[in-house]
Amino acid sequence: MAFKIFRKNCCGLDVHKTWIYACIGITDTHGRTEYKQARFSSFSKGLKELADWLAKYSCTEVCMESSGKYWIPVFNVLEQSCYVVLAHPKYTKPQKGNKTDRKDAKWICDLFMCDMVKPSFIPPPDIRHLRDLLRFRLKLTYQIYYPLM
Repeated sequence: MAFKIFRKNCCGLDVHKTWIYACIGITDTHGRTEYKQARFSSFSKGLKELADWLAKYSCTEVCMESSGKYWIPVFNVLEQSCYVVLAHPKYTKPQKGNKTDRKDAKWICDLFMCDMVKPSFIPPPDIRHLRDLLRFRLKLTYQIYYPLM
């Protein structure tokens, strides 16, 4: 049984604290999928290299698994040039067994390619910026009224 492919050129990202594993799936007209895989640093230079690598393969759709807060800088950099989907790990759980980060990235790519990922809601940039300001204000307020906590 084969799954229907909705995205002919998309990428799956497995995001960690210091590394990002990426897998691009490119499907030709005969239904054969070729995969391109790479590893990038999760710091600014690596994120720029990731964006350039995606542009090299004309990949504008990206799916990544949300892991803690490590997805935020990746999302902020890639949203300028790509359609980025953030998926909850519950919906991208890989098969049990011999699990590696590269296999996880490929699994996320396959699920995204077949439109089997439920995207998380991410507010627009202006709302995210307002949230950050309000959280910072709250933190400063707590430091004033509860300095030893």
